[in-house]
Amino acid sequence: MRGIKSFVMVDILSSNFNKLIDSFKLSIVVHAFAVGILISLCAALLGVILVLKHYSLIGHGLADVGFAASSAAVAFGLPIMTVSVPSVIIASFIIMAYSQKKGVAGDTALGIVAASSIAIGSILISIKKGFNIDVSNYMFGSIFALSSADIIISLVLAVIVIGLFILFYNRIFFITVDETFASASGINVTLYQFLISFLTALTVVVGMKMMGTLLISSLVIIPAATAKKISRSFKSLVINSSVISVVCFTLGMISSILFDIPTGAGIVAASVIFMLLTGAVAKIRNS
Repeated sequence: MRGIKSFVMVDILSSNFNKLIDSFKLSIVVHAFAVGILISLCAALLGVILVLKHYSLIGHGLADVGFAASSAAVAFGLPIMTVSVPSVIIASFIIMAYSQKKGVAGDTALGIVAASSIAIGSILISIKKGFNIDVSNYMFGSIFALSSADIIISLVLAVIVIGLFILFYNRIFFITVDETFASASGINVTLYQFLISFLTALTVVVGMKMMGTLLISSLVIIPAATAKKISRSFKSLVINSSVISVVCFTLGMISSILFDIPTGAGIVAASVIFMLLTGAVAKIRNS
């Protein structure tokens, strides 16, 4: 009996392995994997800043704007990325400008933008009289539905985000750790805060197709929050967050291929499991 079970298990593993290998023979899967790795790195880098500055929910707020922009694009027959990119960037600047006003908390600005965007998106979908599959993909994620244009745009935007982060790494570090010291050192804090908003907006836009507008914020928050448990410096936090993000993306994508589940959901599930395991290990070590 035990021999039969072992044989069945080996057969299942072999079948899944062959399915995985066959999938990676397809150019669309290889392209999706390359784009996903870059998006994961972007989200991990920006996630570190947003988590440390307690501004994690900006990803969720901007994703809601992306949902509204996607709905508008579909309703008026326009390219979704063409509408989403400027819309999300403008929204990120509005949120940053509004949150810098005296007496206005960042979460208040996020709440206003998020609620307004969901309302606008819902109205546009209702006017359209039907839930368009393109909007559905943007809500729940469908990395395998990436078109050639989506892949090119995503690659370009991802390279811009990573390049700018590396170029201004030192100043971003100072602003993240201590804004007062950064300002006293002659750094234009406001300018770099808007740069961070800009990079976050680009990350949300390129990640919407893979993760969906409902789940993109988790790609920004969870790897950084997980890495924070095991990191002792800003540099190690950035590196650990990047590694965790890429690993969880890979596991999520493999799960999506093998079990036919949404890519975004698979990545989030892998990220949450990884976070729980990391937390448990860190707790054992500290006890």
